[in-house]
Order: sequence, then C-alpha cells, then structure tokens
Amino acid sequence: MDPRNTLRIRLLLVPALALCGLSGSLAQRMAASALRIEPRTEYLADPIGIDSRAPRFSWAMETGEAGMVQHGYRLDLGTDSNDLRSGKRGLWRSEAVSPSQFVVYAGPSLRAFTTYYWRVTVRDGAGRSHTSRMASFETGMMEASDWKGAWISDDGSVDLRPAPFFRKSFDVAKRVRSARAYVACGGLFELHVNGRRIGDHMLDPAYTRFDRRNLYVTFDITDALRQGGNAVGVVLGNGWYNHQSTAVWFFDRAPWRNRPTFCADIRITYEDGTTEVVSTGKDWNTKTGPIVFNSIYTAEHQDARLSLGHWSEAGFADTGWKKVLFRAAPSQRIVAQAMHPIRKVEEVATRFVRRFSDTLYVFDMGRNISGVSELRVRGRKGTVVRLTHGERLRTDGRVDLSNIIVHYRPKDDSDPFQTDVYTLSGEGEDVFTPHFNYKGFQYVEVSSSEPLELGKESLKAWFLHSDVPPVGRIASSNPTLDAIWRATNASYLSNLFGYPTDCPQREKNGWTGDAHIASETGLYNFDGITVYEKWMADHRDEQQPNGVLPAIIPTGGWGYEWANGPDWTSTIAIIPWNLYLFYGDKRALEDNYENMKRYVDRITEISPAGTTTWGLGDWVPVKSKSPVELTSTAYYYLDAVIVSKAAALLGRKTDAAAYRNLSERIRAAFNAKFFHADRAVYGSGLQTELSVPLHFGLVPDAYRQRVADNLAKRVVADGKHIDVGLLGTKSLLNALSENGHADLAYEVALQETYPSWGWWIRNGATTLYENWPIDAKSDISMNHIMFGEIGAWFWKALAGIRPMEEAPGFATVRVEPHFVKGLERFEAEHRSVRGSIRSSWQRAADGIRFTLHLPPNTKARLRLDLPEGGTILLDGRKTAYQEGMLLGAGTHELRIGK
Repeated sequence: MDPRNTLRIRLLLVPALALCGLSGSLAQRMAASALRIEPRTEYLADPIGIDSRAPRFSWAMETGEAGMVQHGYRLDLGTDSNDLRSGKRGLWRSEAVSPSQFVVYAGPSLRAFTTYYWRVTVRDGAGRSHTSRMASFETGMMEASDWKGAWISDDGSVDLRPAPFFRKSFDVAKRVRSARAYVACGGLFELHVNGRRIGDHMLDPAYTRFDRRNLYVTFDITDALRQGGNAVGVVLGNGWYNHQSTAVWFFDRAPWRNRPTFCADIRITYEDGTTEVVSTGKDWNTKTGPIVFNSIYTAEHQDARLSLGHWSEAGFADTGWKKVLFRAAPSQRIVAQAMHPIRKVEEVATRFVRRFSDTLYVFDMGRNISGVSELRVRGRKGTVVRLTHGERLRTDGRVDLSNIIVHYRPKDDSDPFQTDVYTLSGEGEDVFTPHFNYKGFQYVEVSSSEPLELGKESLKAWFLHSDVPPVGRIASSNPTLDAIWRATNASYLSNLFGYPTDCPQREKNGWTGDAHIASETGLYNFDGITVYEKWMADHRDEQQPNGVLPAIIPTGGWGYEWANGPDWTSTIAIIPWNLYLFYGDKRALEDNYENMKRYVDRITEISPAGTTTWGLGDWVPVKSKSPVELTSTAYYYLDAVIVSKAAALLGRKTDAAAYRNLSERIRAAFNAKFFHADRAVYGSGLQTELSVPLHFGLVPDAYRQRVADNLAKRVVADGKHIDVGLLGTKSLLNALSENGHADLAYEVALQETYPSWGWWIRNGATTLYENWPIDAKSDISMNHIMFGEIGAWFWKALAGIRPMEEAPGFATVRVEPHFVKGLERFEAEHRSVRGSIRSSWQRAADGIRFTLHLPPNTKARLRLDLPEGGTILLDGRKTAYQEGMLLGAGTHELRIGK
C-alpha cells in the first residue's frame, strides 16, 4: 500500500470521528484500532486482461493497534459487486480459521472477458470483523480460440527502416458500457484511438523469446470511443524482434527475426448487453511515416516533414495507404502481460547547459538514468538535429561514448550509437522524443545542421523503467550510506525493462549473474515479483532439453557457450527461492521446479567428482581472482539445496532426500578440495575464497568462527577494503556481519577511498559502476547493477530485517540489527506483502534506542549482539534478553545499555 495513502487515511479518519461527536482521545483510539486492508490480485491492483486460471489473492494490513492478529478470514468472489456488498454468496468463497493472508482461486472455471469482484473479511483476536475494499480483476483471452483478429503487417522486409503505421475506421451505433483493446505484437507497438494515444505504457510488449511466447496487452478504451464514426491506429517498432543494429551478440541473427507484426481485438460491450469485436484483418490499411528508423539498442530517427497528420482519427482520408498482408503468428503461445509496465516514471530537468556555438550544445541532467530525452525546438524546415547521449564528457566538454560503444559493430555511419536524429518540420515548435528506444545517459549533446537557440528549458529527460512500486525506504546519519542506497536503487531501476539487465546503454542484456546477485536488493526495495515471474518464464523458454541455460535471457542465440555456468545461470533456482522467501508464495517454485532439477542434473552429469569448473568466476575483481571451481561449486551446492527444499515444500519426498544427499556430497567434495583444516583457510585465503564458503553454509560448524576470524584478518590486511569481484560482493559483507564482524563489515562498506562504493560516490556517482577504478580501460559502464548486493546488506545487517524460511513472506521476521560503530542513526521501512515493517535505531547517552514496528498478524524473532540473560528495557519493562525471543505485532521500544 502506498504510504501516502495510509497517511491520508489516518489524517482524514480522526477528524471525521471527532465530527461525529466522539471525544478527541476516543477518536484517536478508534482510528488506531481501525484495520486497513489492501487487496491485490496477482500482486496487482485491480488488473484487467489477465489469463491466469488460478489467480492469487493477497492482502496487506495496517493498524495502530498493538498485538492485532488475524484468526480467520472469509474471501467472497462473484461477478456482481452489489450482491457481495449485500452479503449474498457469490460464485466462490474461501473461508478458514487461519492467519494466512494469501489465497489461490479454486472455484469454477473463470470465463473470458469477465469482471470478477472480491473482498476479504478478516476476523481478529477480539472477534471483530474488518472488511477490505471491493477489489476486482478482469479476465482476457483465456483460450487461443478467444482471439478473432488476424496477424497483419505491411509488405516491408526486415531491412526496411521506416516504421509501419496501421489504421481502420469503424462505427459505434449504440451506447457503450465498456470497451477493451487486446493487442499482441512481434516487436513494439503504440495504440491510438480517435487521435488519442492510449495508455501511458512504453515499449510494450516486453521482450520474450518471440518464437516461443508472445505477450498481449489489454487497455481500457471505453472513454476513447464515441457514438458514430471511430478510428483505431497502431504504429509498430522493431524492438528486439527485428534488430537492425549489429553488435557482438548477433541480435540481428535471432531465429525469429521478421518485420514487426501484430494482432488486435477491440471488444465493445454495449449498454443493452450485446457485444461487438473489431479485429485486425484485410480491412486495415498501412503506410510508413515520420519514424524513419528505430532500434531498441541504438536510437530513433524521425523526420517531422513526413508527419501523417490526424492519421488515427475518424474521417481521415487514407487514400494512398496500402492494404495489409496476413502473417503467421510469431509463436503459438500468446499470454497476458500481467506485470507492472514500463513507463516514463520521472521527469528529469536539465541541471546545466553549455553552449559551444549556435549549432552545438551539451545538456547535463545532473544524474545518470535510463530513458529518453525530449527536445522542444524551433528552426528551419529540414534542419537536422542530432542528440547524442552519454554517461561522461571528454576533456573538451563534449559527450564521450568510448566507455559504452565498445561492443557495437555498425555496418556504416547511418546508425550512430545512442544518437537520435530528428529533422525539423519548420512549422512552429517541434517536439521530439523517441517512441521505441531507450538509452543510458547523463549528458545529451545536441548538434544541428542550422543555427538553433536552445536553453535549459529546451531539453528534459524521462527516467524510464518497469514501474515497480517502491516498498523500501532507508535513512541514516551517514550521507555516504544514503547516497549508496539511492545509487543502488537508481541502477536497479535503470536495469529493469520487463526483465533485469546489466546496463541500459552498452548491452541491455539480461545477464543472469548480475540479476541473481541483485535480486534481494530489488525485493527489499521494490515490489518486483511480477517482473521476476515473467523473467522466469523466459528462462523456461530458453532452457535446452539437457538443462543448459544461456548466460543472457532472453537471447537470440548468444550465451549458450560462454559465461553460463552455475555462478551465473543459477537464477533458475535462486530467483524462485527468493520470491518464496519474500512473498510466501510457492508458485514460482512450482512453475520452475522441473527446470531447476534439469539444470542441477546437468551440472551433476558433467561433474562426477562433486566439484565443477563450469562458470565465469569472480568477474571484474579488484586485483585477486579466486578459482572458478570454488565459486561455481558453491553455487552448484546452493542449487542442490534449493531443489531439495523446494521438493519438500511441494511434497516430493523422494526428490527432497535425493537432492539433500547430493548437496551433502557436493559439500564434502568442496571441503576436500579447498579447505585447509589445520589453518581454517579455504584456498589461498583470499576474501572471496573465505567469504563464499561462510555465506553459503559450506564451512564445517566446528571451524566456522575460525574461518570468519581469518576472513576478518585478511580484510584488515587488505586495508579494510574490498578485494573481490562480482561473486565476492555477494558474500563478503554478509559473511563478516553474520559471524561477529559487523563493525568491520560496515567499515569496508562505507570506505570512501579506492576501491569502494563510497569512492564512486565521492567522485560524483549517482548510479553504481561496472568497475572499481573509475578510469578503467574496459568494463566501465557507469550504470551497472552487478555490484548491487550492498543495497540488500543494509537491510540484512543494519536494519536486521530478514524473511524466515520457516514462516516466509515475513509472517515471522528475523530481526537481527547490528548497531555498528561509527553510525549514529539508522532507520528502514519495508512494506512487505503483509504490511509495513520498520526498524530504526539511534545512539543515546544511555546506549541504543531501538524501535521495531511489525504489521498486524506478524511476529518477529529477535537476535541482538548481546549475551544471553543480559537486561534490556522492552516497552518500558526490564526484560532478560534471550536469543530468538518472540515479539508480536505492533510497535516495540527497546533500550539497550552500553
């Protein structure tokens, strides 16, 4: 639930109660005891067009009343909201004496194109009932036969550059009750009705393995239709479907590559109950227009002189337009895009503009983002404007692309990298922004063939990304910590476009290793389950029969031969497991279970000795590279453990035992190969070599503290700085803070000299980088998420908020904050699937003051850096501290003496 809405409810509720004649104090007490319930369907608010046959219902709860628990619930679902409000039984009811805030639909088969309403009534421990708002969801295409439209395109080849426009006129004779547009596409599309662009999505639909699965998007177009003449228009972009730019990953050789195509149904329901479907077919016309080139990878070119005018309005004369051609569907599997879409989430104003001449300007946006720029300009007709986007400047102040252009292999100079090209119409103010591209940049160099007068207000940028709701907030007394947290989140969002990517400029690839390393960071800070579940479907599409996965997903074919060992492609196990921990939902484990098994079985097949050399290793290390066999075997072990646990959860006892035994064999082989018991050291004692076994639970219990102490000594010997690569950043801070060295972990994490995250911040970073030296000669993207585990470490070590495997979805929270030296204050709030969890602490004259807030129906297991039996003040009472002591819902105040 948006905390702003929660605050509004609180502010409005108390005065309202007072106006009803209640005293202020009584009104305050009633407001505090009110239970606010926020329902979600498939983790979305009132979605339309979904095609799940067993949708999931969940609800978060908030209240000011301490100790509130849910003893039971009743969920009612039907097609008539008034019946449900009046208490009539609907189509389906789920009722249980249970604390669960999660239900999977198990009623009669859902019908296509139907709105279902539901609400949940919760019974608390005092016997009171609390009912949520009326939630809804609407089904879309439930079967392939529900589609009526044909797949159509123009007669262009894959090499034709201009984007095709399509239109159709139709009449609406009666009053419209509702209208929906369902659009599936190979490529990208924008939908227009009666001269109006529909929706605020960008880059629809999301990238998939197009020859195996395509996504359709649903729009509510009720308000866009009118009685009488109407028109619908669609413009198509290439996206990843028809990649015309060339780079080392061979995007242009994808097996599905073709001219963009689409299929659409507009389903109109009239007030009299009848329906009509307007579909794609031979009665549509097509023409190219002002988008003369578009590449998801490089840029977009537009010629405003070729504007098609009011092309999507009724009455437009489309003489000269061609008839469309029928096309085969890209795949036989068309499913709903049931996730948070990509949007222009934030407008970014120019911070500074430098004028070199009247034909050359450089705009500084003040921060690094993923997205597009928007230019407003007046000039002569035919003036060509080039907008080059980059992350840094040359010594002469112009935009420098050298750090991000290294993998681009252009055939000629007609497709300059990250450079939009716009030709002015000369008719008043021209406004340019790309439709089918995004870039990574902080600076925009604007050059023109004719003089232009530009100022700060001439150009702005839009931060584009999957619009996942923020669910995490951190603030502390250390400005560098706060800046690292913001930079980490900025890089995470800059690399979320319906799938997680590595960087928004040089590659835009779905690198698996980067994604699983940063997955906890993402889930603590954003409600990302819908994007991750879509991406796991991409994994299933890409997996080969022998279990092998490519290093980048989706892919046009690259990545099956390099970088795809268990240290990278363990995403198939790690992501579903993390979703289970954070949401308490087993579906990702169910959907991917056979794929996990097949993957682990493949590693086992090629690793008879129990260790594996398959992998990329500790990528981009500071100076010391740990053995690939050590890190890859650790991930092989983790995968086997996850499969065993998933099997147990899914009732597959034989598999659970088999993979548990496999994990024990891997553990034994790992220790036999790398562990030196006499010195309690792994390998040669590098930071990654010591922290990975600790973090993954590979160290024999009797040696765990000695290994941790040796790791601490190694870190001190390394100047209390990191000496790890990508994989080591996942394990290092966690291994230290979980084994008695949290103060040292904090020192390492908040260093401001090279190499460190703080070094980047001190040198002006607003996002995370790809390499520790900012002047590196290679691997120097300045917006990379792969070193983003630090964002999760803040939550796990400083806030001490962790999900528990025994009670996932934060039903019981593991609370283990470390009050580290050098930090005066820290606070964090995570809006979990159950409600808001807040952890804050600060130093005071008498010690530490720690406040913990748990939402209704939630408990916490508390662990502090204190000896058993030590005295603390808990909610004003002296209490003997016990490790793992249980706290109930509400706000708890703890005082921990010096």
